[in-house]
Amino acid sequence: MRILWLKSDLLLPLDKGGKLRTWHLLRQLARRHDITYVAFASPNEPKANIEGMSEIAREVHVIPRSETRKGSVGFYARAAMRIADPLPYAVGTYRSRAYRQRVQSLLGTGGFDLVVSDFILPAVNLPARLPCPSVVFTHNVESEIWRRHAETASGFTRPLYTAQYKRMLRFERHALERFEGVLAVSATDRDTLTRIYPDAIHGPVHVVQTGVDTEFFDPAPTPAGSRSLVFTGSMDWLPNEDAMLYFCRDVLPRIRAQEPQVALSIVGRAPTPAVARLAQESGVSVTGRVDDVRPYMAESAVYVVPLRIGGGTRLKIFEAMAMGKAVVSTTVGAEGLPVHDGEHLLLADDSDSFASAVVELLRDDDRRRALEASARKLVVEHYDWAAVAGDLDRALTRVAKGSTEHSAVRTSTTPAQAMVPEVHATNRAR
Repeated sequence: MRILWLKSDLLLPLDKGGKLRTWHLLRQLARRHDITYVAFASPNEPKANIEGMSEIAREVHVIPRSETRKGSVGFYARAAMRIADPLPYAVGTYRSRAYRQRVQSLLGTGGFDLVVSDFILPAVNLPARLPCPSVVFTHNVESEIWRRHAETASGFTRPLYTAQYKRMLRFERHALERFEGVLAVSATDRDTLTRIYPDAIHGPVHVVQTGVDTEFFDPAPTPAGSRSLVFTGSMDWLPNEDAMLYFCRDVLPRIRAQEPQVALSIVGRAPTPAVARLAQESGVSVTGRVDDVRPYMAESAVYVVPLRIGGGTRLKIFEAMAMGKAVVSTTVGAEGLPVHDGEHLLLADDSDSFASAVVELLRDDDRRRALEASARKLVVEHYDWAAVAGDLDRALTRVAKGSTEHSAVRTSTTPAQAMVPEVHATNRAR
């Protein structure tokens, strides 16, 4: 098949969970299919990041876009300008005339068998009519993320998050109506989508499970006596920011009351100012982007996932499990993953129980090792990327072949952004 794959960003560097999932899946799909990839990129994007995409796509089309750092004055200024925008901020900021026109131009050449919107955000730039079947790959239920933000917010931020939740609910429903196929990353997300949008989805939602590179993330024995904890993730993603602020405020002091030598490493790209300030606390390090997260994970005794907000599935948990690391997570953090409390990880949803679970694993080596062995066994036997990609391939082929007479569908009729210069890079897949 010839597939037009639409995403909001390039996949390189591989520093986000969504990027990693798509990269591994497309590496497998590119062996059988012809992928054309369209995404935004910074005007100063390193050439290597664009050229490296040739490993998973025959053609790469890049639309320049400057992004304001989250938490900065410019970020809040841009957000204020969009208060009256009917689109949610997370969508409106990616609305682009240049992106839409590039997609229209590519589709105008004919020959594509399928359009894939990777995450729901690119749907804002779909033309009014599509000449071929289309699929949306929902890595999260976006409206649920904003609903949880609203529930955990306080003060003046609660009505702001509530407004964004309502806008995302409307956009997500309208967008889902456009696609012949809908993919989810877990049965939980599948059930949530069909519950919230029963009249917007055409046919069953197909689940594409999370995978992991079990050779790259190989076991790393915990150093004797280690009192190190670690969290990895994109630190400009609001659920991750909330998780670390909550953990350092409410959980870490309870752990240190019993284990005073505990240290925490927060590892991941683009920490917000609030996360960066956590490094001022004794025993807390904030690394920013690193080339390889494995050394930080290897030194840790416990991998913590104290998420209170989120959707989709957390690749970070499978990566920790592949390395044979004991994980303590909230139920939200492990949501959608085929794991069992007490067998593959420990689940805890309040600060006292979370702290107790971490202390238990720091003090009980046998208990920790049993979790580590069970976790590694699960991902090695069932969740290698090759098997997951095969399932995705079958789902995409089924949609493409099942829509021989494709009818016109509609997209959002919102104003496009002003035209910006465009860069086009064409690469042959290796």
